[in-house]
Amino acid sequence: MGLARTRPLSFLRFQRPNPWQLAAFLITVAVCAPLAMVLSSVFSPSTDVWRHLVETVLVEVMLNTIWLVLGVGVGTLVLGVSLAWLTAACEFPGRRFFDWALMLPLALPAYVTAFVSIGLLDYTGPVQTFLRSWLGEGIWFPRIRSTGGVILVMTLALYPYVYLLARNAFLTQGRRAIEVAQSLGHSRWGGFYHVSLPMARPWIVGGSMLALMETVADFGAVSTFNYDTLTTAIYKAWFGMFSLSAAAQLSSLLILIVFVLLVVEQQWRLRMRYGQMGRNSAYGDRVVLRGIWGGVAFTYSVLILSAGFLIPVVQLSVWAYGVFDQDFDGRYLGFVTHSLLLGGVASLLTCTCALILVYASRQRNGFWTRFLVRLATMGYALPGTVLAVGVFLLFVSLDHQIIHLAKVWFGAEVELLLTGTLLAMLLAYLVRFLAVAHSPLESAMQRVTSNIEEAARSLGCSGIGLLRRIHLPILRGGLLTATTLVFVDVMKEMPITLMTRPFGWDTLSVRIFEMTSEGEWERAALPAVVLVLAGLVPVMLLTKHEDKGSS
Repeated sequence: MGLARTRPLSFLRFQRPNPWQLAAFLITVAVCAPLAMVLSSVFSPSTDVWRHLVETVLVEVMLNTIWLVLGVGVGTLVLGVSLAWLTAACEFPGRRFFDWALMLPLALPAYVTAFVSIGLLDYTGPVQTFLRSWLGEGIWFPRIRSTGGVILVMTLALYPYVYLLARNAFLTQGRRAIEVAQSLGHSRWGGFYHVSLPMARPWIVGGSMLALMETVADFGAVSTFNYDTLTTAIYKAWFGMFSLSAAAQLSSLLILIVFVLLVVEQQWRLRMRYGQMGRNSAYGDRVVLRGIWGGVAFTYSVLILSAGFLIPVVQLSVWAYGVFDQDFDGRYLGFVTHSLLLGGVASLLTCTCALILVYASRQRNGFWTRFLVRLATMGYALPGTVLAVGVFLLFVSLDHQIIHLAKVWFGAEVELLLTGTLLAMLLAYLVRFLAVAHSPLESAMQRVTSNIEEAARSLGCSGIGLLRRIHLPILRGGLLTATTLVFVDVMKEMPITLMTRPFGWDTLSVRIFEMTSEGEWERAALPAVVLVLAGLVPVMLLTKHEDKGSS
């Protein structure tokens, strides 16, 4: 009896790639190259600087990073879930306003909230000064420049990630989940704990993972607090100790932490189960909070919104108004121009690459295409400091190859061509924000049914013409959303801009870093106000989208 012939696995079958797949492959290679350069540092011999870091500060920065992740994780979980439940399942004074307003802290970069909090609550700030004049010099006040202070600020800046996803999860449950719990003898609050909360757990964990990855990636807020983490250690190793190899090895440790978070998040995604239980039914049977409980819910929402958005924005406006005449000069035209130019070019490049990935998946959605798209869009989970190191290492390596080839082939001496140019910044932005552009475009592409494409092909429309005449008009809204999100994210991005910018290319975020490094909170307010106004744009778009989705 002969051996039975087995069919090869479907994802191993070779198919000649089409031009869109080739383009997707090239984009993936460009995106993964900086990460590969960082990971290659693991196999390089340790330097004296690296040994010094291991012996002196590595344990401290690792512990600080872990404490920050744990504290922000618990804080965002408590605030996000509680506020999501109040606005999704309860009725209290001001609920309709808080429903969307509690997302506004997303418009504030964490490093802006950080320096405003220090300026207000530090020993020489107005709050402590007033309390000492009123209650005496001996009054105790918690230190804002502490582990608890940085955790509090990061929690206020990042809780909307959990709030947004948890709120959507509670809304999709409808009232039937609570009715089932009540039929089993639970109260409404018992139904929340035993039924609604477990059902929403995958979404809550998803939002928490987003907040935690942002925490690990943060550079601006922790540097403002002088709270040493792996991100600040990477910056100091590179620009303080002038050791790019030590910075690369620290980056590899940070990649390991991010990888662990991604694995955990992926495992929770596998547990997610989708079911429609009547989205709009949740609106008709809310828990009505009257009297003292309504006041508690209102006060709680006001306190969180005020601490996370209203007070920082008011203080920024006061500071900016006070220094406008003496600080606003011709340099600000350069800051704004550079920020707008980088945001515009980076968003155009990133959205073009995202469109290619989406269209390649549409043309041939096989295993390898999905694998390429997954690799290309993993950069959003990587900290900006890591990407800056990876891009710099890549461009230094390419420059050395160019110099060597020019000397061997032409006998000519050439200078560095790529290192320290705008290309380095744009590549780092592409890696970091490709996932941001890909998500809305991929969602918009789902609206293009196969029937529409078949009808267009029957009329002789194919190839580029199909993309231009059929897909692009339908994708217009997704393209606008993707471009806006990437544009604002690039304007707010601090570590990539700070570590890869060419000489003289200062932006609004760089100006904020320079002023906060010197403790000049008032002078940092003016560029911060511009960034906050820019950050409100995607939040308003997100709020509008949520309103449509809940109607």
